[in-house]
Amino acid sequence: MEKINILIADDHKLIRETWSYILNNDNRFSVTDQCASGEEAVLIAKEKRPDIILMDINMSEMNGMDATEQIRKFAPTSKVVAVSMHNQPVYVKKIMKLGARGYITKNSPVDELLNAIVEVHNGNKYICEEMRQIFSEQALAENEKNGLNSLSEREIEIIQLIKSGHSSKEIAAKLEISLKTVEVHRHNILKKLNLKNTAALVNFINISGSGI
Repeated sequence: MEKINILIADDHKLIRETWSYILNNDNRFSVTDQCASGEEAVLIAKEKRPDIILMDINMSEMNGMDATEQIRKFAPTSKVVAVSMHNQPVYVKKIMKLGARGYITKNSPVDELLNAIVEVHNGNKYICEEMRQIFSEQALAENEKNGLNSLSEREIEIIQLIKSGHSSKEIAAKLEISLKTVEVHRHNILKKLNLKNTAALVNFINISGSGI
């Protein structure tokens, strides 16, 4: 089987040597070049067209973001896997938009780095587990926010009464509406917030910090 040729671009010599040792001891990979700056990475990519470039985002002179953008133009067959200390989604979105095909944080285990290289080489995109978890939590928080924004004034009023411990019958009497109407509102509230029951609703309101 033909080995995957890899360029390592990172301004820390120890990291370059460690990754080279790990990768060269796996018969699937061959580290053909190393460099310490984005400028060098672009020049090597233009000349040698490695299959995969492990690109550190934070480097002196030309950083990994700018280098990735240049490589996309001048060596489009080379695929960039960003490797970074940053676990903020903004970094992932930016470098993927600039042309990277994968993103791994430096907290990721070795096996995940190897898997990312294989996946990207096979034509897929790869985001590490740490970042997938952060994106998932961010999406959940956004969904919760959108759910609260979809509630009517009456539904918020009913939530406040539920949180205060009022039963449906007491809520109906207090708001001067029918018991059936209260039950319909309760059903709609749970549906909008994607919650199963009243206990889950109270827990959601307490955690969300929405002030309801």
